[in-house]
Amino acid sequence: MARLEFQQLLDAGVHFGHLRRKWNPNMAPYIFGEKKGIHIIDLNKTSVKLEEAAAAMKNIARSGKKVLFVATKKQAKDIVTNKVKETGMPYVTERWSGGMLTNFGTIRRTIKKMATIDRMKIDGTFENMSKRERLQVSRQREKMEKNLGSIADLTRLPSALFIVDIVKEHIAVAEARKLNIPTFAMVDTNSDPTLVDFPIPANDDATKSIELIVDTMIAAINEGMEERKNDKTAVDEGAEEAESADEVTAVVAEATVPVDAPADAPAAEENA
Repeated sequence: MARLEFQQLLDAGVHFGHLRRKWNPNMAPYIFGEKKGIHIIDLNKTSVKLEEAAAAMKNIARSGKKVLFVATKKQAKDIVTNKVKETGMPYVTERWSGGMLTNFGTIRRTIKKMATIDRMKIDGTFENMSKRERLQVSRQREKMEKNLGSIADLTRLPSALFIVDIVKEHIAVAEARKLNIPTFAMVDTNSDPTLVDFPIPANDDATKSIELIVDTMIAAINEGMEERKNDKTAVDEGAEEAESADEVTAVVAEATVPVDAPADAPAAEENA
């Protein structure tokens, strides 16, 4: 897994924090200093934390588990949508619905309702409705698709969350903590890093900063998924070799079994 260079973090503006008056004291260990009333994030600490988070993210992906990406702020939503969609991981970029984790059963029922509406359009039921009913159902389907379409394939609770701006996504953080779901997050100088398991000190407002961190997480996930695929291929090949070896052993065993001729039978008849 390639490690980001210090200059890459600097060029992306990862080091820019918030105004000093908006800072969270728990971010003190990750702050390098202050310039013109703005806190500067220590990029050496960012590099270390980013590497730790990427390693953990890779292990989760390698185990075949899902990571839910949460980024509803306008600077991050397009970046996350475009990059996460390629990995097949679920994401939320429109609005975090309260209870999305703690009331996951209800969310799943809503997603199933989307599938039911789709079936109605196929089997002809939709055409038997009045124009007004079709319009209502279509609008309802569009609204559900906008808010939940990106997590339609999430059949169980995610194994981890990656969050951009934990101040804005405080409900998602609270729900994950309640359910003991590991959390990865970009934490700016106005955030509390103690609320997440893998904090990444970084500017969560600049698009370049967000894109760089998200790219690193995506790369870790892709690497984990590739290793999982290779491991599975190796296991399948090993099973095939073992099966072939068993077949060869069985054939050899059959060829070496002595055939006992009934030599004593004629003698027994003569004595009789």
